[in-house]
Amino acid sequence: MGNIVKFFVAISALLLSSVVMGQQVLDRVAVIVNEGVVLESEVDQLLRQVKANAARSGAELPADKVLRIQAMDRLILTELQKQMAERMGISISDAQLEQTLIRIANEQNMTVDELRASINASGNNWSSYRESIRNEIITGEVQRAAVRRRVYIAPQEVTNLVEAMNQATEQEVEYRLGHILMGFRDNATADEVQETRERAEQLLAKLRDGADFEKAAITSSSGSRALDGGDLGWMNINSMPTLFADAVRGKSQGELIGPLRSGVGFHILKVSEIRGIEQVEISEVKARHILMAPSVILSERRAKEKLEEIRARIIAGEIDFADAAREHSADTGSAANGGELGWAEPSIYAPEFRSTIEQAEIGEISQPFKTQFGWHIAQVLDRRVQDATKRSQENRAYQLLFNRKYQEELENWQQEIRDEAYIETIIN
Repeated sequence: MGNIVKFFVAISALLLSSVVMGQQVLDRVAVIVNEGVVLESEVDQLLRQVKANAARSGAELPADKVLRIQAMDRLILTELQKQMAERMGISISDAQLEQTLIRIANEQNMTVDELRASINASGNNWSSYRESIRNEIITGEVQRAAVRRRVYIAPQEVTNLVEAMNQATEQEVEYRLGHILMGFRDNATADEVQETRERAEQLLAKLRDGADFEKAAITSSSGSRALDGGDLGWMNINSMPTLFADAVRGKSQGELIGPLRSGVGFHILKVSEIRGIEQVEISEVKARHILMAPSVILSERRAKEKLEEIRARIIAGEIDFADAAREHSADTGSAANGGELGWAEPSIYAPEFRSTIEQAEIGEISQPFKTQFGWHIAQVLDRRVQDATKRSQENRAYQLLFNRKYQEELENWQQEIRDEAYIETIIN
């Protein structure tokens, strides 16, 4: 059956190549690709585009024969992926295509009309250019669908790459350290050493509870920079004592470290500032809400009115917010927790919800507002800024690994589909 299909495809291609109007050939088949074809006009169109791009950039191109082989190879792969897209039901609408063309024009500081004029001026056809962009989008979708599942990245690979990246940049990273030394004498007894340790641990606990580090250094430290608030200035890992370097490596800005024992006493460090490394911070909010979801028995107006009534009762002290959420909220997931949504970045919420909680004061109960889910009242319980540097490093490492493996698997996959296809060159 396969040979019969190939026979009829070849016959159809030859018939198409021989269609003549007067003495002019309308088009010719360059390559048969499975049940489809690559036309001579498509090869010529791609060659014109490549030459025009090279002329604009001043790049040198190989001989026409080599260039033609490369063009045909690309069009063969495009045809194979188009055939796969049809089997997968992938298509790009005119509206999606227009959005892409607008983006391409914007990237070149042009309007779409100016882009069209530029394409036409280069000797290419605007309609053909549009279709080539459509094909690029389609093939991109096919590639992602087919190749993404072939890429596996183990968690240990991410960890290893993060460590390697950190080691490569470690020499450039500088830390500004605060230092407190709780010293003991050279011939201190074990009891004296233990007593000093306990005092250091007590001071560290106070610092973690919010005590001022500089003031504590001035009043409690026996270090040489005590009167400077314990400020040791800027140092990289190699320029600080080994005891400090081992403890500071990988720490975040604001972290307290210690007590660290040395021959002269117990040290408490504070990472006051870091420079030379990307620091990523995210703002999070802890909020709760009550949702009224309109239905066939609850109108939009009545949903809003019920929330206004509940809000008034909460403010008047007649009912607790959490109890009201458990009794009335349509968001069953949060209702069981008194309406609490936990800590989250505001960006994860619907735009109206995000806007409300970003503008609200802590403890304030909002007026009823509407999102796609229904009517809400919300209350911000707290805000915080979190260090997301580690998460950012892991995401970057994962993306680097993914991109590398994706490209490797893409090339393997393209070779596989080409090896499995029926390809016959009609015109060399």
